[in-house]
Amino acid sequence: MSNNTLLEIRNLVTEFQTEDETVKAVNDISFTLNKGETIGVVGESGSGKSVTALSVMRLIQNPPGKIVSGEILFHCDKGSVDLLKSSEKEMRSFRGNEISMIFQEPMTSLNPVYSCGDQVAEAIMLHQKVNSKTAKQRTIELFRKVKLPRPEVIFDSYPHQISGGQKQRVMIAMAISCNPSILIADEPTTALDVTVQKTILELMMQLQQDDDMGILFITHDLGVIAELADKVVVMYKGKIVEQGTVMDIFMNPQHPYTKGLLACRPPLNKRLHWLPTVSDFMTVDANEIMHETNKSVEEVTNSLIISPDDITKRHENLFKQAPILEIKNLKTYFPINKGLFGKAKDNVKAVDDVSFDVYPGETLGLVGESGCGKTTLGRTILKLVAPTSGQIIFEGNNLTNLGTKEMRHYRKEMQIIFQDPYSSLNPRITIGEAIMEPMRVHGMYNNDEERKEKVLELLTRVSLLKQHFYRYPHEFSGGQRQRICIARSLSLNPKFIICDESVSALDVSVQAQVLNLLNELKEEFNFTYIFISHDLSVVKFMSDRMIVMQNGKIVEMGLADEIYLNPKTDYTKELINAIPKGELEDIKASMAKKANRRAATV
Repeated sequence: MSNNTLLEIRNLVTEFQTEDETVKAVNDISFTLNKGETIGVVGESGSGKSVTALSVMRLIQNPPGKIVSGEILFHCDKGSVDLLKSSEKEMRSFRGNEISMIFQEPMTSLNPVYSCGDQVAEAIMLHQKVNSKTAKQRTIELFRKVKLPRPEVIFDSYPHQISGGQKQRVMIAMAISCNPSILIADEPTTALDVTVQKTILELMMQLQQDDDMGILFITHDLGVIAELADKVVVMYKGKIVEQGTVMDIFMNPQHPYTKGLLACRPPLNKRLHWLPTVSDFMTVDANEIMHETNKSVEEVTNSLIISPDDITKRHENLFKQAPILEIKNLKTYFPINKGLFGKAKDNVKAVDDVSFDVYPGETLGLVGESGCGKTTLGRTILKLVAPTSGQIIFEGNNLTNLGTKEMRHYRKEMQIIFQDPYSSLNPRITIGEAIMEPMRVHGMYNNDEERKEKVLELLTRVSLLKQHFYRYPHEFSGGQRQRICIARSLSLNPKFIICDESVSALDVSVQAQVLNLLNELKEEFNFTYIFISHDLSVVKFMSDRMIVMQNGKIVEMGLADEIYLNPKTDYTKELINAIPKGELEDIKASMAKKANRRAATV
């Protein structure tokens, strides 16, 4: 152990008891965190990353969870303290004070009935024993430090009144309010726009340099880790399968699971038939024995590249057809600041004079930051939101002024896959019933027996089991729930589907599987997609053409590869530059930046 060591985890085992078995969520792991160092802990959902963090904080709920054995040594002013042997009173003095944590979802971590400022001030008063006036001053200073706009206004704002990126900054301000030695960040940027994510990562690096913190950064995205971490710990089914410097892991991964995580993020410099997944590098049999394919990331990726001639031929065939959808001068405004008699004084121009065509069999990507109008545009096309003006023409039919009854026929042809599969499924009915329901509404098939046969066929098609018909949404993982929503959208045999941020909250490995599935289904059933996302790398992989939106307007439109290679607007360039690419040049640039910062603080 060196004088710089902050945290030592030795042979940690954390178990959870279910009705049927005991699950070792963390299974005999060991690693060390030093001052001023960032360790990236990566792996899929269920790998044990978050349980490791909660074990360090002693926040494992017993029952059903229990820290069974091991040591968690925290080296502080009091000497070396084994957190597993500390009393609950001692742990309260460490939590939030010496060891802080930023949780994955800031909306559920912040109390909705207290203002943002009051929640941060409360933590300061609790640990630093200062009065409310001093705590308020320090909170506003922290809000400035984390670059929140109008910190005095944010102090009095409630969580629902600020954006996702701003909520995450409030959580960071709370986490650093007592100058902790260790900051644990559990997926703090997963659902954020890439531009917001980039600013959050830069902010965390700057705060680390200012205070010489050790950071434990948990994520499923190795691209993020490349720009932030010094060392990487890769977890799989509760075990550490590989650890080393960020350069070693990225340039020479040893374990097939690590190779799979590196390969499954959509590449920006080449176009692939489909995305590699973990199964391209390893399979695990019924006896939990791993079988490696012994292939490198380059071998697998290079075998999937589409030739430029094939891309050109596809585009020629697509664009010589008549459009399936024509959007002409579409506007969707929302009234705000209503006066005494309910008359709007102003409008939010969510969709502002937008025009484009979509061709049969095409995937048109729609990209932009949160608030740019892309989701409102998608919902307006389906008449889930009423347009203010303009035209929506589907297969030559003008849908703009059709009422609910007239739209019913077209709803069968036009479907949507929502961002959050859990909230779009009824928790009180089985998934089989959820998929059958739209068939009944539209009078498809003769009876429920025939409908059930169709549902079982669809479940198989989206790689689920027939016995899943009788299970409820809470019994599935996020990726499985998204497959259920895809099956439900397919149940009506639609021609046109809008995918609204349908993979943004998934692990990169599960995301790759769902994106491959969507592409397979498009080829099989000749669907037409509008694919909405804030992640330009995902949109580029999926799309033939791409639309970039900002403030309700289209700022750029064209072939996906051309927009990436030759972006015309500064906004598009900013979106591209914000993507964590995980390439050698980026890692070297990040390491150089860190070295310069460290030299400047010496």
